[in-house]
Amino acid sequence: MNRYIALQKVVEFGSFTKAAETLGYTQSAISRMIVSLEDELSIQLLYRSRCGIHLTVEGERLFPSIQAAISQYQSMQEIAKEIRGLDSGTIRIGTLSSVSCHWLPELIKEFQQKYSNIEFILHQGDNNSIPAWVKTGEADFGFVNLDVLSNVKAVFLKEGEYRAILPPHHPLAHAPYVTLEELAKESFLVIEEGSLSKPLEAFRQNGLEPNVRLRVHDDYSIMSMVESGLGVSILPELVLRKTNYQIAILPIKPVVTRKIGLVMKEKNALPIASKYFIDFLFSHIDDLP
Repeated sequence: MNRYIALQKVVEFGSFTKAAETLGYTQSAISRMIVSLEDELSIQLLYRSRCGIHLTVEGERLFPSIQAAISQYQSMQEIAKEIRGLDSGTIRIGTLSSVSCHWLPELIKEFQQKYSNIEFILHQGDNNSIPAWVKTGEADFGFVNLDVLSNVKAVFLKEGEYRAILPPHHPLAHAPYVTLEELAKESFLVIEEGSLSKPLEAFRQNGLEPNVRLRVHDDYSIMSMVESGLGVSILPELVLRKTNYQIAILPIKPVVTRKIGLVMKEKNALPIASKYFIDFLFSHIDDLP
C-alpha cells in the first residue's frame, strides 16, 4: 500500500522530491517504490516532461482504481482506530475559501481540544473539484454552494448573502446599497465557483448581462483587483469578514444568496474521525457566521 500512496503523492505534487518530503522518505526510496510498482504491473505509470511528472495513458486508466484502493485501506485503518477508540485519525476536507477562513479555524480548534491527536488535511477548491475529491476519496466530505450544483447529493447547512464590492473611491462607494442594474454597467470581475456562477446567474435572471472583464479563481485576488480599481465584483458576505482590503462593501438589491451544504461519502464509508467531526459541525451550526 505504501507504493500506491507514494504514487498518489507524486501525481499530486508532480514531484518525487515533494512526495518524499511529505511522506518522510528519501527521493530514491520513492523512486524505487514507483519502479517496483511498475515492474509488478508490467506497465509504465509515469513519464517526465519539461512541465514535470505526469501519468502515462495507462497510468491514467489505473489511477482511479489505485485511489479507490488507498481510500479503502484508509477506511480500514479508521475502523481499526474506532475499535481502539478515537485517540487518533485523519480528517480530509474539501472546502471553499470562505469556509476554510471563517468557519473551520474555530471548529477545528475546539474539536482538537477534545480529540487532540486528530489530524486535518484541507483541500481548497470549487464546486466542481470538491465533489470530485469526495468521489475519488481525496476528501471524506466537502463544503459546497448548493445553488450551483446539479445531480450531487448534499445536506443543507446554512444560507448567506452575497455583497457587492467596489473600489473605495467609486461614485457608489457610499451608497446604502447597489443594484444589479448598476453593477451590470461596470467592468465586472467574476469569481469562478465551478461550472456555474451564482452572481452571473443572478444577472441573467434579472435580464441583465454584466461587462465581464476578468475571471479569477481566488476570492482574495478579486478583492485586491477591485481595490486597485480594475472593476467591481460580487462575493459571499462570509469571505468579506476580517478583510483589510480598501474596498467598499455594499448590500445588493435584489438580494443574492447562496446555500452552503455538505457533500460526503456514504455514512458507512466515512472514517470514524470524520463522522465525529460532522456531528460536531451540526451541533455548532447555529454558532457559525
